[in-house]
Amino acid sequence: MIVQVLQLGMGWFPEQPGGLNRVYYDLFHSLPLVGVKCRGVITGDRPAEGEFKDLLEIAAPLSGGLVRRCISIRRSVQRALAKNDIDLVASHFALYTAGLIGGLSSKPLVVHFHGPWAEESRSEGASSLAVKLKYLLEKRVYSRADRFIVLSRAFRDVLIQQYGIDESRIEIVPGQVDIQRFTMALTRQEARERLGWPMDRPIFVAVRRLVRRMGLENLIAAVKELRISAPDAMLMIAGKGPLAEELQQRIRDIGQQDSIKLLGYVSDSDLPTIYRAADCSVVPTTALEGFGLIAAESLAAGTPVLVTPVGGLPEVVEELSPALVMKSTEAADIADAMRSVLLHQVVLPDENQCRAYAVSRYDRKVVAEKIKKVYINALAGKSVTGAKFNS
Repeated sequence: MIVQVLQLGMGWFPEQPGGLNRVYYDLFHSLPLVGVKCRGVITGDRPAEGEFKDLLEIAAPLSGGLVRRCISIRRSVQRALAKNDIDLVASHFALYTAGLIGGLSSKPLVVHFHGPWAEESRSEGASSLAVKLKYLLEKRVYSRADRFIVLSRAFRDVLIQQYGIDESRIEIVPGQVDIQRFTMALTRQEARERLGWPMDRPIFVAVRRLVRRMGLENLIAAVKELRISAPDAMLMIAGKGPLAEELQQRIRDIGQQDSIKLLGYVSDSDLPTIYRAADCSVVPTTALEGFGLIAAESLAAGTPVLVTPVGGLPEVVEELSPALVMKSTEAADIADAMRSVLLHQVVLPDENQCRAYAVSRYDRKVVAEKIKKVYINALAGKSVTGAKFNS
């Protein structure tokens, strides 16, 4: 069965980094493998290239202002739906979907829930009024949705508890990884040689946006404590963000310039080598982690990954090995987990076990089949109920 889906996104990866945009980008690669044809409407400053050039419409530039973006998106969606070849609408961002509800008519609406937008804004310092308005926009969209796709049990529970969504409308589908891209022939030493990293030191890597809830301050403090018993240990932090200068100053203040390196932005093509070169990855998130794609990517590269017990992170790794889930987000517990790895106090899955686990759960086609099933169920529900969306 071929399904034609209009995907309403936020931006196109890698022009606009971030978890939501990465998931959206990956869907355009994976869903065609299982007979789901996608067209998209997003905002941005550069059109997509190559095979996606004719499938994505840039409704408005990022510099156009919020009102202009929302109006332009509405017009783009109306034009797409007027062609009458769209079976279903999939929403990835409540802000750009809220103004469209009344015009969707009988089209089923599936919401890909990437996280509580209002709560994330609160955690980043937004005003109480802004948080409330975002929550109301989310509620408007979610009240009209036929089905929801979430990345984890943690985000399913957020939908139920914070937005009052019935569990029967929610399906858990994990994030996807391009397994082939992360399966490398390089040994760990060869990967280090390519990157110019030390050959004789144990190295942890963290791939994170440099923002507050990623827990990098705790990770930096943990490395200082770790080096008391493992003086050769190193940490490489890959990513960019507003905390870059503050984190660099923290590293200087504790005298760890030789053991902790901020790598800055790392291109998507270099990520597999980064993971492969490390003895272990660390994901130190302190709040609002719906899945943790980087954990799945690390496993696909054959590198075990330690995660904090936050949100959906434990779900990514716990069935592979409970030892991969740290006790808490505190620096002392992060240091203990890293020390246990270096002193071989825990048995971590090896390269082959990590990869096999990632293939069975996070391979693109495996995930795409699950998403297609949700879309088909939404279509079946519409044909039965004949429900319409009216504002």
